[in-house]
Amino acid sequence: MNTFNKEERLCSRKLIDLLFKDGSSFLLYPYRVSYLLTATSHQFPVQVVINVSKKRFKKAVDRNRIKRLTREAYRLQKQKDLYALIPESEKLLLLSVQFIGKKIYDYSFFEKKLSGVFKKLTTELQVKMTQENDQPS
Repeated sequence: MNTFNKEERLCSRKLIDLLFKDGSSFLLYPYRVSYLLTATSHQFPVQVVINVSKKRFKKAVDRNRIKRLTREAYRLQKQKDLYALIPESEKLLLLSVQFIGKKIYDYSFFEKKLSGVFKKLTTELQVKMTQENDQPS
């Protein structure tokens, strides 16, 4: 299941605004990751948006290359590193991956860093899930 369907992309303006308003974030160079668990109907457990700043990379060719490399690393690693480690729930994970690096790296660097992002994300999600379960209703 190494695909990256339209349903896996975060396109809804309403959900993107919600993600940046209410979501949590962390920095793991060269990525800044924002995430939010929401109770929304979904086909896939995660919806992701990948950003590259026009301020840092003026040429669209460079921005598109970084996005392509990041998407490919995400597509190949999501099943074993992200989906397998996300706690089973009826919630949808909204995810924003922003590239904040200063230069274009090779694919192996993107792959290694995105794997680290997934590990940190799953640990933070597990902490949040245990905090939600411990709070009395």
